[in-house]
Amino acid sequence: MAKKNLRGLQGSIPNGSAVSEFNDYKDAVAYVERIILGDFPATSIAIVGTNLTSVERVRARISYGRVAASGAAAGVWLGLLIFILFAYSSTPATENPEPLFSIGSALLVGAGVGMLFQVIRFSLAKGKRGFASASQIVAGKYEVVVPSELVNEASAAYEKGTLESSK
Repeated sequence: MAKKNLRGLQGSIPNGSAVSEFNDYKDAVAYVERIILGDFPATSIAIVGTNLTSVERVRARISYGRVAASGAAAGVWLGLLIFILFAYSSTPATENPEPLFSIGSALLVGAGVGMLFQVIRFSLAKGKRGFASASQIVAGKYEVVVPSELVNEASAAYEKGTLESSK
């Protein structure tokens, strides 16, 4: 039995007929946009991707320098937050209270702590990966599927949507 996801949609391959096939997802979306412009019911349409492939694109090499720089940047924000929260909190109530520490020292200590934390974390995980990447699932083919009884209406809606988009 098919499970329903949070939006209430069936978690199974839709039944129906493919009205068009594409090699690129953007082309399939453009086709769907066009038949919706032709007054085809949007809830009857599905884009089905087949021949799925996982693609991981390497974005950058990770080095100690890069890790230290990102840790310092994050630490600066932490230092600024600490300065805002605690610099004036313990001073006696006077007309012109002086901060317990300067903003420069808060930023410098924050950068140092952030850098140290990230370098230690990277050192402990060093054997795992030396690069940053992003993964995505890509289909080899995309089919626009509608219920079998609405195939003719989808073709008519595509023609109508073509006329509408050229106006």
